[in-house]
Amino acid sequence: MLRSLDIRDMLIIDRLELRFRPGLNVLTGETGAGKSILLDCLGFVLGWRGRAEVVRAGAETGEVTAVFDLPEGHPARAVLAEAGLPGGDELILRRVSGADGRKTAFVNDRRAGAEVLRALSDTLVELHGQQDDRGLLNPRGHRALLDAFAGADLAPVRAAWAERAAAVRALAEAGTRLQAMRAEEDYLRHAVAELDRLGPKPGEEAELDTRRRQMQAGARISEDVARAAQALGPEGSERLMADAMRWLEGAAARAEGLLDEALEALGRALTELGEAAQGVERALERLAHDPRELEAVEERLFAIRALGRKHGVAADDLGAFAGEMRGRLGLIEGGAADLKALEARLSAAEAAYGREAERLGAARAAAAAALDRAITGELAPLKMERARFATVIAPADPGPEGRDAVTFTVATNPGAAPGPLDRIASGGELSRFLLALKVCLAKGGEPVTMIFDEIDRGVGGATADAVGRRLERLAEGAQILVVTHSPQVAARGAHHWRVEKRLAKGAATSTVTQLSPAERVDEIARMLAGENVTDAARAAARALLEG
Repeated sequence: MLRSLDIRDMLIIDRLELRFRPGLNVLTGETGAGKSILLDCLGFVLGWRGRAEVVRAGAETGEVTAVFDLPEGHPARAVLAEAGLPGGDELILRRVSGADGRKTAFVNDRRAGAEVLRALSDTLVELHGQQDDRGLLNPRGHRALLDAFAGADLAPVRAAWAERAAAVRALAEAGTRLQAMRAEEDYLRHAVAELDRLGPKPGEEAELDTRRRQMQAGARISEDVARAAQALGPEGSERLMADAMRWLEGAAARAEGLLDEALEALGRALTELGEAAQGVERALERLAHDPRELEAVEERLFAIRALGRKHGVAADDLGAFAGEMRGRLGLIEGGAADLKALEARLSAAEAAYGREAERLGAARAAAAAALDRAITGELAPLKMERARFATVIAPADPGPEGRDAVTFTVATNPGAAPGPLDRIASGGELSRFLLALKVCLAKGGEPVTMIFDEIDRGVGGATADAVGRRLERLAEGAQILVVTHSPQVAARGAHHWRVEKRLAKGAATSTVTQLSPAERVDEIARMLAGENVTDAARAAARALLEG
């Protein structure tokens, strides 16, 4: 709800401080008094496009401040959060213009751009009038308006569309992956066959390298090792030490213990000598090799290393690499089955979306018929009983909100083809159509301040009274600002302001005064009778106010 509007040095306004209330707020005054200027100032602070030069003559800057109440859950709070601006129960918009045309905007005392102001204004204010291109005349919003009138639940069709979109993406991604894998299928099959033929094992490269070096070294040292084996064996040191052992044992009986230590040491030496001889024999066996074995070891070692270099992996990782290649081949072989499963998922998602879109379309068709009847009922009291209103539902590209395009059309004369509101209806007719639409569509809407700018233009008498009563009904539980020249409309207001232009020191200024009950009688009498207000006019004014 718009709580206050403060204007300083804007156009012909010196300073105004207006405090608005819920319900129907009416603004009246002579033509040229400045009623439209108030709306220009409100549009200025909301970021709407308007006049280029707005600063009052002689002033350096002009400034407008608007204060709105934001109840919990108001959509403006989401706009503030997205823009990183402070929120709360109160929203203060302030915009300043210099005489040079430079403009600066503040939202809750933070600098903000005009695009943020416009995004906020879409959630705060609706302007309805003969130039209503932001509201009911914009066909892009007609579907949402019909859905609100129908109380349509869009969640199921949005969920079905999201599932369909996910299925489309999954199928496309799987197809792209499969196509890419099939492009390397020949390479994968060749690589797996090559790896399977070689069958490398972890640690095999190190074992082969050690064996190869041993066999290469054996060819060079085996002769010396053989001579050492002969020197240590029965024909060498072992025979000599055994003879020495036998001679000393024969002499030990007569040596009275002098040879005991020597005999023990010699025994140990013979044991160590035997172990040494056995070690040398084992070495000879290991060093002994078939030249063809060395060739085979070298061939396998070189093959393993070459395969590792070819695929850019360590030799010990060739086995794991082969497993990875087999896995990729398995994906190719199972890709066709996966595609079929994803195609089945997409088919099911499309069918589910079709059902939800059809259900929503049926609900829209029923709501459209009800809306047409409701608006037809509103048109007769507005002296447009011959006009026809039709909600046209046509096929549209599928999307998250169904596959229907919705357009509000009218035909003002019998036999005439219906067309868009702003192209078929005249100024006065358009105003009444908009009012009838707003009255019928009021339920389910977001809490916005509605502004009707001379929507009663071109009508009078009973028609103007019908307009006023519908505005009064529309204002129940809402806030409406009406700029009007109609006494029948002004009489229905809960709060009344008079806009006047005054001349002082050769300059014109516009002022706004909130009227007391007595002042309202005089103002409505002026609207009825003109400049000379009579007692009869006052009596008629009282009758309007009481009716």
